[in-house]
Amino acid sequence: MSEELPLNSALSKDSWEYLKKYTNARIALGRAGTSLPTQETLSFKLSHAHAKDALFTNFNISAILDSLKQATLTTIVVHSKASNRTAYLKRPDLGRALETEGWWIDSQEAFDVLIVVADGLSPQAVNEQAGALVVALSNLFQQSNLKVAPIVLAKEARVAIGDAINDQVKAALTIVLIGERPGLSAYNSLGAYLTYNAKSGFTDEKRNCISNIHSKGLSIEHAAEKIFSLGMESLRKRISGVALKDKDSKNELHP
Repeated sequence: MSEELPLNSALSKDSWEYLKKYTNARIALGRAGTSLPTQETLSFKLSHAHAKDALFTNFNISAILDSLKQATLTTIVVHSKASNRTAYLKRPDLGRALETEGWWIDSQEAFDVLIVVADGLSPQAVNEQAGALVVALSNLFQQSNLKVAPIVLAKEARVAIGDAINDQVKAALTIVLIGERPGLSAYNSLGAYLTYNAKSGFTDEKRNCISNIHSKGLSIEHAAEKIFSLGMESLRKRISGVALKDKDSKNELHP
């Protein structure tokens, strides 16, 4: 009978292992014989569980309302036509339309910026980061003498619900903060979608997106600065989407 090998002798490291410090992506996992090491297999299952949990986490509206109230921000809560989470997942179209009626008090007041907080596909991301980001953004726009509309919190909502909301508000710039589809590297990532003169029927080429806002990605402070900078460019040029580029981009367009 041949002598048994030590348990760790079959583990093979990946030559790309040094690159792991630059990314949260699953690279250089190594091998245990012809399979993944047990630790990596268990890590994958844990990340998958986190992603599922994030998808079905309750949207903690009361906590966000409290944080915005402390910042003296006016808020409104609306609901999409998706009556529950199951309907939201099965019928994306319902998440883009408003069910709430009579929620907006029509006035002669003109707003420059509308901020919508939508639960999206990761309410956990919104619960963790949206309150602080809304406060930071509101401060930046108000310091620039821009009029910010009451903050709208939208339940069971997708990105395009911002268009339906702005049909009533008629703000120049609409910013939708929404929980992004949870992945195996980041289950609590927040995204920001900016649209100039948003209205129902707009498609995604009309929007700009800043994504990957979470503790291991884009910080709230940095995200607020980027969203504000891009938003100001959108207001100045009166455009958004494919015609507008982030100032940080090396391939900036000059319409």
